[in-house]
Amino acid sequence: MKVNGNTIKPGNVIEHKNGLWVAVKTSHVKPGKGGAFAQIELRNLKDGTKLNERFRSSENIERVILEEVPHVFLYKENNNLVFMNNNTFDQINIDENMIGEQSSFLQDGMMVMINIYNEEPVSVNMPDSCVLEVIETEAVIKGQTASSSFKPAILNNNVKVMVPGHIEVGSKIVVRPSDSSYIEKAKT
Repeated sequence: MKVNGNTIKPGNVIEHKNGLWVAVKTSHVKPGKGGAFAQIELRNLKDGTKLNERFRSSENIERVILEEVPHVFLYKENNNLVFMNNNTFDQINIDENMIGEQSSFLQDGMMVMINIYNEEPVSVNMPDSCVLEVIETEAVIKGQTASSSFKPAILNNNVKVMVPGHIEVGSKIVVRPSDSSYIEKAKT
């Protein structure tokens, strides 16, 4: 589907330079001289490389609509992640590099959305949050529990996050996989 260069928004996927790119940031620029254009930061869906492009309003860009299919994470085998389609029960192997650092947050039975284009998986949307257990952190210091100071902690998936001072070893916390950040203590 052809769209105007000025209508691309963050999250849109376009076909550009023989590849699929997702718009990460967009800004519209109207210089003193010349026509207005959209400055768009793109990320390649296949290898994660970034690219900054300018699109004029007169340019037509091929926008791609991806099919989102719910899948369940089953297991990891070498560098492949195995998922199962919820509807057809077909299994699909995806290279760990497609998800990147977020793959360490995958848990058995976790629901993800796999974006498919021309019957090929192009990206995986992780859940907004997941619950993990703290396996290593500094001891709570009396009087610091009320302050807003953070300390490093290692989770049961071996990812290091910064947590508030009141979090202890064995605590379950809610973490955002997209940036490995602490959200809140998990409700038990």
